[in-house]
Amino acid sequence: MDMKKKKQVGLRNPLYLIECRFLKLYLVLGFLLRIVLMLTSPADASFTIGETIRLLGVGIFSDFGMGILLFIPLQIFYLGLNEWKYNRVAGWVIEVLIASALIYVCCFHSIFDEYGGGAPKIAKIFIGWKLLSFTLRFLIPKIREAWRRVTLYTTWGVYVFLFLCVTAGEIIFWQEFGVRYNFIAVDYLVYTHEVIGNIMESYSIVPLLLLIVLLTVGIILWDSRKRRFRLTNLYTPRLLAVHLAIYAAFAVCSYFILWGTHSMQSDNQYVTQLEQNGACDFVIAFQSNKLEYDKFYPMLPKQQAISMYYKEAELNADGSKTIGDSFTTRRPNIVLITVESLSADFLTRYGNKQQLTPELDRLMRKGLVFDRLYAAGNRTVRGLEALSLCVPPSAGESIIKRKANRMGSLSVGSVLGRLGYRCQFLYGGDSYFDNMGDFFSHNGYEVIDRNDIASKDITFANIWGVCDEDIFKKSLETFDANTRDGRPFFAQIMTTSNHRPYTYPAGRVKVKGDPNTRDAAVKYTDYAIGKFIRDAARKSWFNNTVFIVIADHCASSAGKTSLPIDRYHIPCIVYAPAIVKPQKVEKVCSQIDVMPTILSLLRLKSRVRFTGQDILSPTFRSRAFMATYQDLGYLEGNRLTVLSPVRVVRQYSVRPLADGTYDEQPVSRPDNHLVRKAQACYQYVNLYLKAQ
Repeated sequence: MDMKKKKQVGLRNPLYLIECRFLKLYLVLGFLLRIVLMLTSPADASFTIGETIRLLGVGIFSDFGMGILLFIPLQIFYLGLNEWKYNRVAGWVIEVLIASALIYVCCFHSIFDEYGGGAPKIAKIFIGWKLLSFTLRFLIPKIREAWRRVTLYTTWGVYVFLFLCVTAGEIIFWQEFGVRYNFIAVDYLVYTHEVIGNIMESYSIVPLLLLIVLLTVGIILWDSRKRRFRLTNLYTPRLLAVHLAIYAAFAVCSYFILWGTHSMQSDNQYVTQLEQNGACDFVIAFQSNKLEYDKFYPMLPKQQAISMYYKEAELNADGSKTIGDSFTTRRPNIVLITVESLSADFLTRYGNKQQLTPELDRLMRKGLVFDRLYAAGNRTVRGLEALSLCVPPSAGESIIKRKANRMGSLSVGSVLGRLGYRCQFLYGGDSYFDNMGDFFSHNGYEVIDRNDIASKDITFANIWGVCDEDIFKKSLETFDANTRDGRPFFAQIMTTSNHRPYTYPAGRVKVKGDPNTRDAAVKYTDYAIGKFIRDAARKSWFNNTVFIVIADHCASSAGKTSLPIDRYHIPCIVYAPAIVKPQKVEKVCSQIDVMPTILSLLRLKSRVRFTGQDILSPTFRSRAFMATYQDLGYLEGNRLTVLSPVRVVRQYSVRPLADGTYDEQPVSRPDNHLVRKAQACYQYVNLYLKAQ
C-alpha cells in the first residue's frame, strides 16, 4: 500500500503541469531577456533607476498576460486527452472521418489547393499521420499509455524549444533593429527563403539550435524529476468544464493586461520597447500592418487638408504642377543608384574616421551634394516609394507592397516615359521580394533582376542576390543596349551587398579582422560604385548621363525617440562632370525631393503631382518627412512633429549636438501650425492621392 502511495506522489493533471511549468519558465526567461537586451542596447541607450524598475516590472505583467494566452493550443490539445474516443462506435466514426478527409485532400481539388504553396502537401502529411496514429491506438490498446506519455512530453518539449528559439530570435532582432518584433518581422515571415538563408549565412545557427535542443532536454529532465504527468482518468465532463471556465477567465484578464501594458508609452523609446512582450508585438504588427488612416490618425476637415497640402506641395487647383522650364532636344540619361543601408555617418564627410568610402568621398568633391537630406523611412521599400512616387510615406504598409499599388501617371517612371525615356529598375536579387517587381512593372518601369543575369556572369552571390559588381556589370550592358536603340534611359539600380550577412567577393577590399561586418560591406559597396563609375566613364553615353547615388535608408533607425533624426540622415550625390557643377547644399530636404530636383535641374519640363519639390529653387521650403510603420514625422525648423495611431500628436524641440546626433525633447506647447502641416500632408497622401 505504501508503495502505491509513493508511486502516486508527484502525479499531476498534465494540462495544469505544463501550464505552470511553462509560465514559470516564461516569466524567468522573459526577465533575463530584458536584462540581456538592456546590456546589448544601441550606444545611445541609457536607463535611469526608475526606468529600469519600470520596464522590468511592467515587463513581468506583459509576459504573464502573453504566457496565459499562449496556452490556447493546450486547451485544444487537452480536449483530445480522453478515453471515450476509443469506444467501439466512436472509434470507427473517427476512423471514417479521418479517412474521408485524407481521400478528399489526396484525390480531389481541395481548399488547400486553392490556398496554394505548400499547404496541400502539409495537409496530406498531417491528415495521413493522424489516420495512422489513431488507427494504431484504436486497434492496439496496449500502446495507448506509452503513446500518451510520448505525446505529452513532446508537447512540453515543443513549447520549451519554440520559446527558447523565439528568445534567441529576439536578441538577434534587437541587435539588428534596436526594437522588439514589429512589422519587419511580419514581412520577413512572408519571405522565408531569403530570411532563413540570410540567418543561416549570418549566424552560427546549427550550434545555436543544438544548444537550444540540449537546454530543452535539460529543462524537461530537471522539471520531471519529482513531478510526472498522470496518463489515465484525466478528467470528467464536469472537471473539464471547470478547467475551461477558469482558463477563459484568466485569458480575458490577460487580454486587458496586454492592452494596458502595450498602451503605456515612455519618453525613452527603449523603455517602451523593453517593457513590452515581443510575441505580443508580433501579433499586433501582423494584425495592423494596414492602418485605416482616418480611424487611427488625427484628422483635419477634408477640404482644409487638401487646400493646405496643395499649398505645401505647390500644386495647382487641379492637383498638379509643372517642373522644368523647357523641353530641350538634349535629354540626358539618368542613373539612380539606391544603396542598401548607407547611413551618412559611414562617410568621411560626415565625421567617419575609418576611411570606409574613399570612392564616394571622391565623387562628393566633384558633384552636387545635399548635406542635410533625410530618408523617408527605415526599410528599402520606403526608400523606393519615396524616390519613385515623390510623396510622404504611407501609414502602415508601403504603397509598393499593397495590392492597390498601380499609381498610373504618379510615378517617376511614368513621367519620364512620357518624355520618351526608357525606364528600368535593376535589382541584384529576386524582384518578387517586397513586391518590387509587381510595383515597378506596373508603374512605368521594365524590371531586370537576378533571373535576367546568366549564371556564367555571376561572380558572387548570397541569399539576397548577386554582388554589387555583378548588378553594375549587368547595368552597363543594359545601358549599351539602350544607347544602340537611340532612346534616352532612366535606370534605378538597387544594390544588395551592404546587408547582413555582409558577404562579397574576396580580395576586393582590405579589411582588418572579420571581413563579414557592416563596415567591411560598406567598404566593398563603395569599391563597387567607384568601379562602376570608372567603367561607365569609358562609354560613349557617359558625358550625357547624370548619376545619383543615394541610400534607401540608414543602417539602423533605433533611438531613444521613435524618430531619432540622425538615424534618417543619408548621403545624396549628383555626379555628372559634363552637366552638373560641383556644389554643396545645406538645406534640410527629403528623399521625396530628389527626383523633382533632377527633373528641374535637367530642364525636363514635366507635369507632375509630386509632393516633392526642387531643392535648388529659391522658393523651396526646408522640411523633411520621416516615418516608421506607425509614427509619421514632419521636421521643419527646430520642431519635429510626430503623428501616431489612436490620434496621438507629439512634438519635439530639436537641437543638434556636437557629435552629429540630435537632442529631441518633448514640448508642452506644440506649434499648431506645424501640426496642421503634418496632418494635411499625411492625410492627403493616405486618403485622397489617387482620387484627385
